[in-house]
Amino acid sequence: MKLSKEQLSQFNSNGFLILRNFADKDLCDNILEKAKEHLKRKEAPIESEQEYMNVDEEKITVRRLRQVYDREQIFQDWMTNKEIRPILKQILNDTPVLTLAHHNSIMTKLPHESTRTYWHQDRRYWNFKNDDLVSIWLSLGDEYLENGLLEFIPASHKINFSKDRFDSSSNFLDENSENQELIKTKTSQNLQKGDVVLFHCKTLHHASKNQSDDAKISFVYTVRAKSNTPIKDTRSDYKEVILD
Repeated sequence: MKLSKEQLSQFNSNGFLILRNFADKDLCDNILEKAKEHLKRKEAPIESEQEYMNVDEEKITVRRLRQVYDREQIFQDWMTNKEIRPILKQILNDTPVLTLAHHNSIMTKLPHESTRTYWHQDRRYWNFKNDDLVSIWLSLGDEYLENGLLEFIPASHKINFSKDRFDSSSNFLDENSENQELIKTKTSQNLQKGDVVLFHCKTLHHASKNQSDDAKISFVYTVRAKSNTPIKDTRSDYKEVILD
């Protein structure tokens, strides 16, 4: 499968693109079943909501299952899916490489316990020669604003922001007047099981807390162009998989 010229133009212009009904529903259900097993056990490595709230509590609310590539074969199968490779090659204009240092994750928004994910760019997680990385977000169920749907700021991947528009954690400052004007341009589209969102690592995005009664669980991984090599001795200088 390849993107049409219009789809490729949309991604390049907006910094994100939705592929409807891309993944098989049974595959999504099987991934979700395994993810719930790991979530129930709170199996490390994980990220917790408590880390983001800067509180020291015994209670742990899982925000992200990390390093999922090595957890289950079905996770590996999705991350190395052959049907999406031509699309990633189009976007990157190079052979895609699966980077496993970060965004090798099952993402959760647990009901009533999740926190807001602030506006940010995913470039903060990476140390590569350039910032041309693409994340692949798989919806494992319905996603909408009330349960923490991703919202994007179109074309924000093309803007060179000054450092004072972010806080010390690289979150886009809500109180900054320039930021407030840009945030007004935000957009979102509800997602269903099997939908995939591709987004550039410089595209600003956020998600509200989950106010529904059911968990929202998604799968995300990231690829780089083969020519975009990691900076030596950084966290990105880690195990990778070439998707020829």
